[in-house]
Amino acid sequence: MSATESTQIRSSDLEPGLTWQQVLARRSFAELDARRRAFALLDDDGSARELCGPFDRLESPWLEPQGVVPQADDGVVIVKGALAGVPTVVVAIEQAFQGGGCGEVSGAKMSAALSLAARDSRDGTPTAAVLLLETGGVRLQEANLGLAAVAELCSAVLDLRRLSPVVAVIAGPLGCFGGISIATALCTQVIMTRGARLGLNGPDVIESEAGIAEFDAHDRALIWTIDGGGARVAIGQADQLVVDDVTALRSATAAAINRGVPKDYRRQDLSRARRMLDAVDPASRPSPEQLAQLWKETDR
Repeated sequence: MSATESTQIRSSDLEPGLTWQQVLARRSFAELDARRRAFALLDDDGSARELCGPFDRLESPWLEPQGVVPQADDGVVIVKGALAGVPTVVVAIEQAFQGGGCGEVSGAKMSAALSLAARDSRDGTPTAAVLLLETGGVRLQEANLGLAAVAELCSAVLDLRRLSPVVAVIAGPLGCFGGISIATALCTQVIMTRGARLGLNGPDVIESEAGIAEFDAHDRALIWTIDGGGARVAIGQADQLVVDDVTALRSATAAAINRGVPKDYRRQDLSRARRMLDAVDPASRPSPEQLAQLWKETDR
């Protein structure tokens, strides 16, 4: 590798001073499938076990009639174990199946996992939850059922987060959009990588509805400037930016869980939200960079 290539790798990294050997030694979390992500996050002590796995064949009954081959776990992996010694349930969405879309069965699996964690927490075994989110939102083939599933998921997050931390991790470029992004906003902590994305509507949806002048879905620099992990952390819609590495994300998630349940959530501070909205002039819209700086100054 040339010195130029080495410099390019270091300059794109989040941690100054690393050599390219150190960068290449990392194990990408985003490149793993949902099942491997879930097990990689939990302690390697033999306690982690998958619940409602593919051999239970809890698959959607709505896909095959519409010409879509179903998946035996309906695209959601549930693994219960421990993270840094803390009882934890991991809910991982498989991004390779239907774009991580949420349907009736996958939504029910997610909500049930959180509800069981809440039950254990009430019974004296505080159990945290980690949501590994790579999804475009509700699965179009199950539109109304998917929307109901999102509502149940939001309710389950709100129920559990009063008792134990609920941490959302968005690691890959598919990102988290649609109804699931609403549940993300309810979590105790949101952790992202720079390559991840987060938004209510995806670029293609915005462009199709409002036109290319509003959002060019082919402008990758624009997309990541607005929806990327760095931008979301800068404006306070995500809490932490972490490199795409299994060890780094595992450490960040464990630290978020160890912080416990916060006394209050900044997203509940309506006066803060009002100040931030009042600082923006709709007639002279700031760039994403200017918005981040503006809100940083307003939030002092």
